[in-house]
Amino acid sequence: MAIANPQGTRISSYTPNETNYSAMAMVSTLFFMWGFCTVLNDVLIPHLQTIFALSYVQASLIQLAFFSSYFIFAQPAGKLVEVVGYQRSMVIGLITMGVGALLFIPAATTVTYALFLAAQVVLAAGVTVLQVAANPYVTILGPPETASSRLNLTQAFNTLGDTVAPWFGSILILGGTAAAVKHAAAVHGAELTRAQQAASVKLPYYVLAGILILLAVAIALYKFPRLEVTKDFRPGELGGGKGDSVWNHPHLYLGAIAIFIYVGAEVSIGSFLVKYLADPTIAGLSLEAGAKLVAFYWGGMMVGRFIGSALMQKISAPKLLVLSGVGAAVLVGCSLFGTGQFAEVTILAVGLFNSIMFPTIFTLAVAELGPLTGRGSGLVVQGIVGGAVIPVFMGYCADHYGIHRSLLLPFVCYFFIIFYGLRGYRISPSEPTSHLEAVPGS
Repeated sequence: MAIANPQGTRISSYTPNETNYSAMAMVSTLFFMWGFCTVLNDVLIPHLQTIFALSYVQASLIQLAFFSSYFIFAQPAGKLVEVVGYQRSMVIGLITMGVGALLFIPAATTVTYALFLAAQVVLAAGVTVLQVAANPYVTILGPPETASSRLNLTQAFNTLGDTVAPWFGSILILGGTAAAVKHAAAVHGAELTRAQQAASVKLPYYVLAGILILLAVAIALYKFPRLEVTKDFRPGELGGGKGDSVWNHPHLYLGAIAIFIYVGAEVSIGSFLVKYLADPTIAGLSLEAGAKLVAFYWGGMMVGRFIGSALMQKISAPKLLVLSGVGAAVLVGCSLFGTGQFAEVTILAVGLFNSIMFPTIFTLAVAELGPLTGRGSGLVVQGIVGGAVIPVFMGYCADHYGIHRSLLLPFVCYFFIIFYGLRGYRISPSEPTSHLEAVPGS
């Protein structure tokens, strides 16, 4: 069929009957990169905590700086997608991330904590643009009924980046520092200076910046299908027109709250997991050994997303979300009230149940938004600021009540996820109806 855009030009539209796997494969590289950059913070936090003698609350400022960028830049990123399109937004996001990675070099050279935080803000601004552009793009690359399955599949590559990052960081950042300490003690009989400890950050972020810039060039040269679902239509056309608003869709803003709470719980656990495993009542591991075990937490998420993508062919996304919420709450509760290896294994296993939560909530939240998809995506991505807020509260709990008992906070968070899967995702009959319309183009 043909529909009219606000300028009066007639354009033909269609709903994809088949998934564009070539474009999905290319976009999956972006999911890998922002997952890698995000989880590298889990290694950076204990490293900087040692260098600057930070408390848990002070160390949580790293995640506060990173995830606050989602709240600040998500809506501008949504507008950017509307103006320049998905592909150019992806390129801009990657270049911004590359600049942020390079800012870690002067931060390490001057050993300035504030510069590390500033670098996090710039890096996360680029990640935000990628999230706003890539997540909804994947949902409209094929039939609507398989959107959750597609997004879970691409998010599996996101968690592949999550899984690789702790090993990369433990070897090049924590491992490099440990080797330098031994060398300094053997040759000079002295402790490593803060500048020497901070220097181990430089090489990983040099490499990261180079990869991000190369990927930006590859994305710019790739011929993506153009999907025009973010354009405004005249009021009354298809729903979701200029008379509509994202606030008319409760399933959307409840989804944004669910993302806020879920990401806060996920990041809180991941951020303090190295220190948690170092606790004598849990595993008593060194920071380097603990960082390597964090890979199992994120690896469980990767495996879970591949499994979840397949299960969603037979089980509805809301039901799977409820089951995952219950599983995560049970495991966190077991670790909270357990000790030793039992507490260690159960907290690492939470990643398996976290796996399908973000992509499933995201897909349910932006369903039936039509031309409001770009803005709705921006609102949902703003919810990722939970990764900035909730870890600060968990850090406060860890400082005052111990790292073990601080797990009570993420334990409570999972109950809202269960609610969203039971009722929150439902589209109210009073909501304006919209349809995802895709327009072919170059």
